[in-house]
Amino acid sequence: QVQLVESGGGLVQAGGSLRLSCTASGRTFNSYAMGWFRQALGKEREFVVAISGSGGSTYYADSVKGRFTISRDNAKNTVYLQMNSLKPEDTAVYYCAARSPGYRSTGWSRDYNYWGQGTQVTVSS
Repeated sequence: QVQLVESGGGLVQAGGSLRLSCTASGRTFNSYAMGWFRQALGKEREFVVAISGSGGSTYYADSVKGRFTISRDNAKNTVYLQMNSLKPEDTAVYYCAARSPGYRSTGWSRDYNYWGQGTQVTVSS
């Protein structure tokens, strides 16, 4: 079992930056592929970015390429999402997710087994 806790959300003006963190319980964090998803009010949850257990492989949604960066510190059991050049359309609840060991990172929410509670990101125009 893995428990995930996100932090770092908030209110920011368009063009600003935020860094989200997701800290996991457990001692085998580097065996979990991790992903960030988001869900805007009235919309379906959508993929943002994923990272392999080692951190050597990343995969971004087109909508955030060049603006968002995912990274992880396995010694701290934490994955980060650096968000720059934020736009009002980035406003959503952001969730981190972990996939069971032995599986690759993907952009499909159904592939992830563990989810955090979410953190709100609001970008004002």
